Amino acid sequence: MLVEKMIRSSLLAVGILVAGMHASFAQDVTQEKVVIAHRGASGYLPEHTLAAKALAYGMRADYIEQDVVLSKDSIPVILHDIHLDATTDVAQKFPERAREDGRYYAIDFTLAEIKTLNVTERFKADTGKQVYADRFPGEFGIFKVPTLEEEIKLVKGLNHSTGRDVGIYPEIKDPAFHRAEGQDITKTVISVLEKWGYNNPASNAFVQCFDWSETQRIRNELNYQGKLVQLIGENRWGAPDGTDYDYLKSNDGILEMAKVVDGIGPWLPQVIEGLSENGTAMMTPTLIAAQRAQLMVHPYTLRADQLPKWAGDMDIALKAIFDDAGIDGIFTDFPDQVVQYLASNPGA
Repeated sequence: MLVEKMIRSSLLAVGILVAGMHASFAQDVTQEKVVIAHRGASGYLPEHTLAAKALAYGMRADYIEQDVVLSKDSIPVILHDIHLDATTDVAQKFPERAREDGRYYAIDFTLAEIKTLNVTERFKADTGKQVYADRFPGEFGIFKVPTLEEEIKLVKGLNHSTGRDVGIYPEIKDPAFHRAEGQDITKTVISVLEKWGYNNPASNAFVQCFDWSETQRIRNELNYQGKLVQLIGENRWGAPDGTDYDYLKSNDGILEMAKVVDGIGPWLPQVIEGLSENGTAMMTPTLIAAQRAQLMVHPYTLRADQLPKWAGDMDIALKAIFDDAGIDGIFTDFPDQVVQYLASNPGA
């Protein structure tokens, strides 16, 4: 615990230093085109750790993402998915707690048990091989799983000490799975957000979900008044019951979503399909329909170490996204690079 506190303190200092490096970049440079730190500054530090979030803050991201799942004792914790075994040492600490499929589920562990785990760079649960080999070394497992409230306190604390207003961008993960396990993750998360003042259109937060039925429930049944984003995947990935991504990508689907949400979070290939012969972005019908419906568009995920095939480097990708396609914001593992691009291209 002492080591982790020291690491956190050091990385907070790094974050403030980076903020200083970018002090010449006016805060309003990225107000219209927002930079969303995908799982934090996850290109540099293990995803969804407080260290990655502090660094993303220092890199001047406009929003910091939180993927939320529940522990056994109904505490919202920050993990990309419902499993623990691809980012922590749960298999070594609790070898007997895997389910029949061999996976370790966060919902089977109390918060106290989850807090004993060390978080590392993402690896493949079946082979142990690190997904992004050139990122933070996996053997340096010195981080912990944060709760949603810990992340909110971090962001609000830094907003207080820096005078900035960085927002949060929580995703409610797999509500149908949680419901089958006897837990209402959506109601739990919304109650936490409302407790901290993220409950109105002016609050600096977006709530996102892949489950269209659940997104509608958030607005119509739970009466959440904050900003909502419908995430869009592909049906071949395994869409939640009641969600047809092909329909949501259509003009009719866009118009239906516009009655409920403030924006969409599509997969990047769903809005830009490549570059034309003259090197400009080819916009998809989904993007055109969303912009006509005046929906904000925040695609995922731009990675400097895994660029789209049509982009030779980050600048080419960012020109296509912001300058050509007029997209409102981007989820990225490398928020500093996007901030720098927008600062150098204020008309983007």
